[in-house]
Amino acid sequence: MPRPHVAALVHDAWNQRVARRLTDRGWGTRIVPHIGYGSTMTLRVLGRVVMDRDGRNGTDDARRSPRAGDAIRDLDSATRWWRDFVSSPAMQVPVAVTIGERTVDTTTDASGLIDLTVRGHGLPPGRHQVLLSTPHADDAHADVIVVSTTQRFGVVSDIDDTVLSTSLPRPIIAAWNTFVREEGTRRAVPGMATLYRELRAAHPDMPFVYLSTGSWNIAPNLGRFLRRHGYPSGPLLLTDWGPTNTGWFRSGQQHKRASLHRLAREFPHIQWLLVGDDGQHDPKVYAEFAAARPGSVRAIAIRQLTTGEQVLSHGLPVANDDLVPAPTEDLPMPVVRAADGYGLARLLRPILGLGRPELTLDPQAVDDEEDQLVDDEDDHLMDDEGNQLDDEEDADDA
Repeated sequence: MPRPHVAALVHDAWNQRVARRLTDRGWGTRIVPHIGYGSTMTLRVLGRVVMDRDGRNGTDDARRSPRAGDAIRDLDSATRWWRDFVSSPAMQVPVAVTIGERTVDTTTDASGLIDLTVRGHGLPPGRHQVLLSTPHADDAHADVIVVSTTQRFGVVSDIDDTVLSTSLPRPIIAAWNTFVREEGTRRAVPGMATLYRELRAAHPDMPFVYLSTGSWNIAPNLGRFLRRHGYPSGPLLLTDWGPTNTGWFRSGQQHKRASLHRLAREFPHIQWLLVGDDGQHDPKVYAEFAAARPGSVRAIAIRQLTTGEQVLSHGLPVANDDLVPAPTEDLPMPVVRAADGYGLARLLRPILGLGRPELTLDPQAVDDEEDQLVDDEDDHLMDDEGNQLDDEEDADDA
């Protein structure tokens, strides 16, 4: 095995030193569960262990005090994402994962991530919970979604500038969004949640996978954003910024390529609708994957950024796909492009046989450009079906 890159060695040494200092100051650890997924054969359990001042779980837990529901909801909408960016990972922590009557042991990696694949788990298709336990933190339950072998259709969706307007990765804008803007002010891309709910209505058991180059640090915030704006729940496949064993920075494109091919191997019976945007490299990555595995792709949908969004995204007023066109015209499956979810829905409906035009709203009827299902002042959460949830406890069950 080659020697790790010096950047990875420095990064790991720094995290270990920070963790020791925090432990000396009385900090504990906290488990952050993420939604996992799997087939009837294998199950992928996801989560993260981070250092925590109180050593308690549940950043969204409204049950910490009898009157915490409204206060946590108000605090949630005002939380800046920098708090999660500066969280310190708990490295090489032993974790016990209990699935039914079976317990499997693992350890966190250098980023504090729990990423465990369990074979022969014995869970039937549907949504379940597994128990995550570590020696110095409260236990936590992580949701896992087991996809049936009869399921033939699923969605893989990018997040940044596809469902969430971020204008990433331009450094100044990224810093402003992360360290200054409040979580509740982030904008949803118009019509995308409506399109995804229409797909879920037509295929109730279809898997939704959110694939992004975003950091695992912000997974809890992204989960709240998706729930708040009515997106179907599903696993987040994120990465961690920073050094790797091969260089100073991780490759977002490689992360997406590897994740897509892994999904194709895990679910050979599913054809995916790949949804992304033309602000970065989604057309190229999706076209390469579709050419390599045409049987795994039903269609490709690309959201076209405005000129201003293109400039903020990569500094030029045109899409990367205009500079170096992805060979999408040579693909055997349909490739559609539109400015928002409403336009994509109109193009995808005959391709996917949805036949549900009444579910797509008129863009002019939406109060703002966020396609919100809620009033920002109240910030009530909604479940996948658009029903209002009374508190964060209900939102976790949605």
